[in-house]
Amino acid sequence: MSDTQDQPDQPDQTDQPPQKPQQARNPLHGLTLEAILIALQAHYGWDELGRLVPIRCFTLEPSVSSSLKFLRKTPWAREKVEGLYLFMLREQKRRG
Repeated sequence: MSDTQDQPDQPDQTDQPPQKPQQARNPLHGLTLEAILIALQAHYGWDELGRLVPIRCFTLEPSVSSSLKFLRKTPWAREKVEGLYLFMLREQKRRG
């Protein structure tokens, strides 16, 4: 018996998919929620942001810090904000 065949705890390098390409096409990879929020606020402004994503932290005395607190605790709202950011990126790319 060969010792190399009896060692299952050493994975074969060819069996593992490379990790980099999985995130290479993700435009949100490496961005903080704060950076996304600041970019959206700069592009749309608080009034339009509150209309597009109707949550109180965008419509009632909006600020980056209060919005971050809410978005970090509320997954559905964070998903909407991230989706709007991706939409904004597509629109900017389309317009050139």
